[in-house]
Amino acid sequence: MRAIVKYLVIIVMLFICGEVAAQQMRERGLVRRGNREFRREKFEKSVDSYQEALKHDPNSFEAKYDLASALYRTERYDKAEKTLLGIVNDSTRTELERGEVAYNLGNTQFAQQKYKEALSSYRRAMRCNPNDEDAKFNYAFTKRLIQQQEQQQQQNQDQNQDQNQNQNKDNQDKQNDQNSQDQQDKQQPQNQEGKEEQQEGGQRPEGAMTPEQQEALLQAIQAEEDKTQDKLKEKAAVLIKGGKNW
Repeated sequence: MRAIVKYLVIIVMLFICGEVAAQQMRERGLVRRGNREFRREKFEKSVDSYQEALKHDPNSFEAKYDLASALYRTERYDKAEKTLLGIVNDSTRTELERGEVAYNLGNTQFAQQKYKEALSSYRRAMRCNPNDEDAKFNYAFTKRLIQQQEQQQQQNQDQNQDQNQNQNKDNQDKQNDQNSQDQQDKQQPQNQEGKEEQQEGGQRPEGAMTPEQQEALLQAIQAEEDKTQDKLKEKAAVLIKGGKNW
């Protein structure tokens, strides 16, 4: 009985190992096919082959790495980035292999204008492989680009601040001018009233008559008016009486 169980276990293990080996063989075959398509620049087909390979072995480092390269060539940078992020920390790979992943990860991030993330990935690639000249060049280039962007942003902020200050100054000057004009408009009637009050207050303007002179002039005018009325009355009596005015 024990011998039978033992044989059954062996058979099951062999079957499992055989199935795993078959899956790996199918995965390896699909990866090789994807590589051939990649070399022929049939990148869309190579993407399909690598994805099919991952169905047989979801943990295949080679299939994921090559898939990311094909996705990059088809400009699906976001998907390539996600694929590489899934293997960049694979502890089963060597430092050089992780450095290659980090370098390519930086490229996918740079293509998406994620410059700070790309800079971090290139730095990581240099730590894994200090002799990687491409990573050094990309790191220096990306760092310089970030510095230029920050300088441009600072210049834009300073320019906007200067424009706002100038605008505020212009607005303040206009407001001050308006306030000054309003104040002058308010003062003009008051000044006019002050002048009239000053004249009525007894201080005669130059060339004005005294009250006595004004009274004498009124009396003279009244006397002349009386004489005129008397003459009119005399002419009226003649006209009524004679009936004709020739």
